[in-house]
Amino acid sequence: MTAQPIRHVPVLGREAVAMLEPRAGGVYVDATFGAGGYSRAILAAADTRVIGIDRDRTAIAGGFGLVEESGGRLTLVEDRFSNLAAVCAAQGTAVVDGIVMDVGVSSMQLDEANRGFSFRLDGPLDMRMSGQGPTAADVVARASETDLANIIYIFGEERRSRAVARAIVTARRLAPIATTRALADIVSKVVRAKPHEIHPATRTFQALRIFVNEELDELIAALAAAERVLKPGGRLAVVSFHSLEDRIVKNFLVRRGKTGGGSRHRPEIERASLSFAILTKRPLTPGEEEMHANPRARSARLRGAERTDAAAIDDGAERPAWPSLANVMRGG
Repeated sequence: MTAQPIRHVPVLGREAVAMLEPRAGGVYVDATFGAGGYSRAILAAADTRVIGIDRDRTAIAGGFGLVEESGGRLTLVEDRFSNLAAVCAAQGTAVVDGIVMDVGVSSMQLDEANRGFSFRLDGPLDMRMSGQGPTAADVVARASETDLANIIYIFGEERRSRAVARAIVTARRLAPIATTRALADIVSKVVRAKPHEIHPATRTFQALRIFVNEELDELIAALAAAERVLKPGGRLAVVSFHSLEDRIVKNFLVRRGKTGGGSRHRPEIERASLSFAILTKRPLTPGEEEMHANPRARSARLRGAERTDAAAIDDGAERPAWPSLANVMRGG
């Protein structure tokens, strides 16, 4: 007998799938397919159909076995999850019963040196999830010192962002910064970490990864698309791994699922017009056992909501004024 591959267990996977309450005949979207852990659980829970989306071609290719195993109940689509409404429409499904999102980089991507996501493994400074567009090396080579400082501060929440940006600009004058180790070494010279703290380059790498993949813009668009695609009673479950993502999810749900006290200048929204009923007053977090088994789970947060029969809310929320990948690469 051949050994069976170890199946990926997604962080807070049991809780997220339970929140969706999969039922026979339902159609569900695994908006960030990855290694297929959520899709596998949804397929196993009932006679469901799942549409899996991932911008990473490697992830899609890795899911072909599950497609066959599902007997046609799983469809995989290579695309950004911000396009989930168009993906569903192309599959002949205007509305769905549930959507799960696992936001951020996957363990598979972190563990492949040639993808350039991790400072732990030396490899090309790439960080692209789709393999398309500018790499992290391109950003490091072309962005101005001011843009680099803003990127690292906003997306990495690195307090030493100006010093890191200055060090990068100084180093790139001497030689191109083309590898993860080269960048990590540069950052480590200006960001000091105490014992048992995270690696000095953690926040800078996070910032570049988020920026290169436009992850927060994608999340904002994906949440809005989910609101349009979910049918009344349909459920949304989102797992995030750092405060920037979780804040976006929380604010999105609060604007659409919670009434405020109101004022004479801004009257309270009528409850009937709210497009979501929030299922998690506070985010669910992993237990001790899960964090022990998977240290990467320690920062995970799960939020969920159920779609009402109200129309999608266009609240005029705009993209925050953070650096744009296109503008930075144009030098604007």
